[in-house]
Amino acid sequence: MQVISIISTKGGVGKTTTAANLGGLVADAGLRVLLLDLDVQPTLSSYYELAHRAPGGIYELLAFNEQRLEQLVSRTAITGLDLVLSNDDRGELNTLLLHAPDGRLRLRHLLPTLATQYDLVLIDTQGARSVLLEMAVLASDVALSPVTPEILAARELRRGTLQLIEDISPYRHLGIAPPPLHLLINRVHPVSSNAKLIQQALRDVFAGQVGVHVLDTDVPAIEAYPRASTKGLPVHRVEYRQPLGRVAPAALETMRALAGELFPAWRERFALVSGKPNDSRGARHGERA
Repeated sequence: MQVISIISTKGGVGKTTTAANLGGLVADAGLRVLLLDLDVQPTLSSYYELAHRAPGGIYELLAFNEQRLEQLVSRTAITGLDLVLSNDDRGELNTLLLHAPDGRLRLRHLLPTLATQYDLVLIDTQGARSVLLEMAVLASDVALSPVTPEILAARELRRGTLQLIEDISPYRHLGIAPPPLHLLINRVHPVSSNAKLIQQALRDVFAGQVGVHVLDTDVPAIEAYPRASTKGLPVHRVEYRQPLGRVAPAALETMRALAGELFPAWRERFALVSGKPNDSRGARHGERA
């Protein structure tokens, strides 16, 4: 089981959209995916229609160490894509975990119980520095941070997200190394030369940063993403062909490239996802990778 946290100390960079669409594509490739919504503003929890709603959610998992999946895991309308809902309505978990001896390591200790059930866990986080955010990073194999192609965004990334990774480095003494950080350049305007210059500048800024990798894939600013969110569908199902006259590739191509770069062992599965209704998927749903 692979665990990816989608993080940023800055809000509005596209964490939830990335988690929802990446999870949808991986599930359509026949893999079993679990979304964890750690954001107090539960946008990911309402992205997809639910086929089954569990009685509990992230509060029961973290406050009471609940491990019974039937109490925690809701099923979305996307086959193979499950969800642990955000239900910390009063924002109590940060305070609770701050004072708990195992607060920052609690999720890391709980996730192994899911290892036989899921191929991938995607953790959506809140856009602010918090114990919950640090806990998510320490539970992850990889941290993925969307960043918009703006110099101010790069400065905020250095001040916030990179500082967070540095601050949790003392956990190395417990044998827990901070995960590598992958940067996803998001909302790139394909016809803007200024955006392309800033995009290259961002790649240059972080090229020599140890433990930080700028992904080759970037996500263009196209209307397919908000349209998919409105419909409650993965974006690759909404736009699987490149519109005539547009420079940016189809959303399906972008999501295939992103998933393939993050999970190269499953690349052949992703290539079989067409996004069309009644498509032939990469593998039978529920089949173990």
